[in-house]
Amino acid sequence: MTKQTLIIIIVSLLALSGGILSQRLSSNNTPAQLTARINFSLPDLTGKQRHINEWRGKVLVINFWATWCPPCLKEIPSFIALQDQFADQDLQFIGIAIEDKASVEHYLKTITVNYPMLIGGDAAIRLSHQLGNIINAVPFSIIVDKKGHIIHRQPGELSPEEIISITKPLL
Repeated sequence: MTKQTLIIIIVSLLALSGGILSQRLSSNNTPAQLTARINFSLPDLTGKQRHINEWRGKVLVINFWATWCPPCLKEIPSFIALQDQFADQDLQFIGIAIEDKASVEHYLKTITVNYPMLIGGDAAIRLSHQLGNIINAVPFSIIVDKKGHIIHRQPGELSPEEIISITKPLL
């Protein structure tokens, strides 16, 4: 076996190991990740600090988004409709903007949102990473059960059908 062949084999094994590790870290279904509890507070548009415990006892859909993100903006109307449809069944949407207040205020002049919008900027990016957004996807959503445990993580768009299928059994 030549030195070049040996190097290729070693690099291949390292790449394979890295891929397996990456898959395990990004899995949405590992029990340890799914039972993690969330605990944070961020300001709303008025500057008032809102703590996640304010919505304890409800099923939460927490969505990290940005005004410059087309898939994020595409989700918002369906979130508004689902908030209307399921509010009396203790389903609560919470938007967390990963940018500044001015950009969010400007966007919210174009649409009426019926759920809390929190402003996080860089803190929201760090929070999304702590909550399992290891690839820094936007949008990124988590679904939390009534006990405050994360039961689903979704990098990328979350369709209304997915939300209903995941949350309906929890309501």
